[in-house]
Amino acid sequence: MKCPQSCERMKMSFGLTFKSAKGRWIANPSWQCSKASIGLFVPASPPLDPEKVKELQRFITLSKRLLVMTGAGISTESGIPDYRSEKVGLYARTDRRPIQHGDFVRSAPIRQRYWARNFVGWPQFSSHQPNPAHWALSTWEKLGKLYWLVTQNVDALHTKAGSRRLTELHGCMHRVLCLDCGEQTPRGVLQERFQVLNPTWSAEAYGLAPDGDVFLSEEQVRSFQVPSCVQCGGHLKPDVVFFGDTVNPDKVDFVHKRVKEADSLLVVGSSLQVYSSYRFILTAREKKLPIAILNIGPTRSDDLACLKLNSRCGELLPLIDPR
Repeated sequence: MKCPQSCERMKMSFGLTFKSAKGRWIANPSWQCSKASIGLFVPASPPLDPEKVKELQRFITLSKRLLVMTGAGISTESGIPDYRSEKVGLYARTDRRPIQHGDFVRSAPIRQRYWARNFVGWPQFSSHQPNPAHWALSTWEKLGKLYWLVTQNVDALHTKAGSRRLTELHGCMHRVLCLDCGEQTPRGVLQERFQVLNPTWSAEAYGLAPDGDVFLSEEQVRSFQVPSCVQCGGHLKPDVVFFGDTVNPDKVDFVHKRVKEADSLLVVGSSLQVYSSYRFILTAREKKLPIAILNIGPTRSDDLACLKLNSRCGELLPLIDPR
């Protein structure tokens, strides 16, 4: 049965209630469409081409020090929407745009709105699990095929799948950072502090965003209380690179070194539109490394790749024998 338009926009109703007997918030996401409908976030793709599968198998077999770079497209099959996918990405579904770093740092109301939305969305976002593509890459690492993994994603799904030779280029939503003293705390600890500060606050949310928050009205946000750093009283921010911010130079240098040590590069689920990832493709080209790209839809580097595949990551990667 075809989902209605309202379903395609992934309307959710979060009834937040506080039960004094247990002393904790309970978030009850009520999907207007089946929660199994994660395909809503995955763009259409052609059937697997057996010849293309063989080409990717050959590429992986010949690779001895494989570097893999992943983007949002690997996590859409886990139910996390991305920004740019045709017809199903956030930009295509809504007129919403991601928060800007400068706005977050300068404006208390914007921080309040961000954290209220993130508080409501966190139980759902943090519950997402790795899909077959994440597990495949973790297996490749364990078998010695994958030399290093660089992800643009902030969802911790690679870590949940067991990947260890990993750089989270844009940080991770499961950590919180104080903008003043640099103190790091787990995101789950902050959720508990939110609950204590907002025992009677409730909200109904509409729509799921890629980075763990939801859509709330200004009226709902107005009374939400945001805690400060327990160490210095400073402002708290998720330990991620917001739009308009830059990746730590030391992390960039580290990834450049890993690329230079690799003998091939595989891009999985990224359009490479953001320069923070695209620059590593340029480094690979300078080193004359063979580049393969697995992504539904065009990318910024299709002309630099020796192999391009338009398939679902979770459908294709488990077919590849890494030995």
